[in-house]
Amino acid sequence: MINTLYLPELREMLAEKSADQLGDFCTALHPARTAEFMEGLLDDEVFEVLSYAEPNVRTDIFSYFPLEKQVSMIQSQDRRSVAELVADLAPDDRVDLLEEVNDKIVDEILQLLPVEERRDIIRLRSYPEDTAGAIMTTEVAKLDENLTVREALDELARQSEELETIYYLYVVDQTDHLRGIVSARQLVSQLAKSDTRLKDLMESDLSTVNVLDDQEEVALKVAHYDLLAIPVVDAKQRLMGIITHDDVIDVVREEATEDAHRIAGVDPLEQSYIKTNILTLSYKRGIWLTILFCAALLTAYALGHYEESLAHTAWLKWFIPLVISTGGNSGSQSSTLVITALAMKDVRLHDWLLVIKRELQMGFLLGTMLAAIGFVAAYFSLGTGSISDALVIPITVLLVVVSGTLLGATLPLLFLRLGLDPALMSSPFVAGIIDILGIVIYMNVALLMLV
Repeated sequence: MINTLYLPELREMLAEKSADQLGDFCTALHPARTAEFMEGLLDDEVFEVLSYAEPNVRTDIFSYFPLEKQVSMIQSQDRRSVAELVADLAPDDRVDLLEEVNDKIVDEILQLLPVEERRDIIRLRSYPEDTAGAIMTTEVAKLDENLTVREALDELARQSEELETIYYLYVVDQTDHLRGIVSARQLVSQLAKSDTRLKDLMESDLSTVNVLDDQEEVALKVAHYDLLAIPVVDAKQRLMGIITHDDVIDVVREEATEDAHRIAGVDPLEQSYIKTNILTLSYKRGIWLTILFCAALLTAYALGHYEESLAHTAWLKWFIPLVISTGGNSGSQSSTLVITALAMKDVRLHDWLLVIKRELQMGFLLGTMLAAIGFVAAYFSLGTGSISDALVIPITVLLVVVSGTLLGATLPLLFLRLGLDPALMSSPFVAGIIDILGIVIYMNVALLMLV
């Protein structure tokens, strides 16, 4: 409700073209709040309000609008004005934005940009999606290794006017090869020795990522070393840009969302749940539902194969849901634990034997506990006093739980070995496989024990 309170006043200021008032409006609040207050305005009105703000303020406010609103404004406004706005955006932000804009409009905007910005955008867009190069920013504080401390501070003062933020100061040679890193604190503390050169002051042992490294690997590296930013280099160790912690947060959120979707048996969504077209959402859910439905049909066929046995021993039907759910639940637990461990790099492919041993041990422990409960339930529910009949249930439960834990743990590892995303081996998929296996185990144990 509060976002609509000032819309009449804003529209009145626009009608009167009150530059001072509109300029004050753009600077009075945090850019995020300013963007919220303009949510009810049309694209033309928003863009006109932004035209009264300073370039850095304009880009700050613009960045807080939802991506769909940004794209709509980019595609509907005067191309020259849009080009000025795009040129002022952070390199990684403008590339992400232009990826969502119509290609024809992007070409028109690129032609209006300064040569340096145009080349930067084209280079960043050339990197494969989900790589370090695709999410990095080229705005980075670079200092030549031969500069003295005094010269470095002067150069830093010059660069700071163009840089949005300065996390670390990267030391390079004359051909931009990354040599080391220094901090502003180091430079200030060495003012008494202002003739000291950076190559004698810098730390050369630093973590880097390659432009083609997967963004998930980048995020894990930043988290492991607790960095605010990490330098991105090419194969020749030339500094190409940096990836900042806010971009890493976006990557973590994106990867976590994708894994959550796959674990639930849904093809990852490209947009939010609300904004995804209903037909697209149905398709992405329907793919896995169809696969799982076919798996359920196989379970039905397996039951049909043992129809004669079930007819002679009716009580076996009572425990079918128990067997299926126990196996599916144990397999789902194992697959979720292993997929999560693989994502966090707690488990790697070469740990497969250790994983199997652990799951085998847990399968026997959990299976034995559940089998004991199953024996008591079966013995008293049958009412025949036959221990041999009642033993069918605990033996089946033990075998099904062991099978479930082993399959749930090994299938994600197998997918990783094949170069696929382990999260594809989701809980519903594992449960479907265990359902079929559980019925086969149950019926064969029953046949052996009862005959």
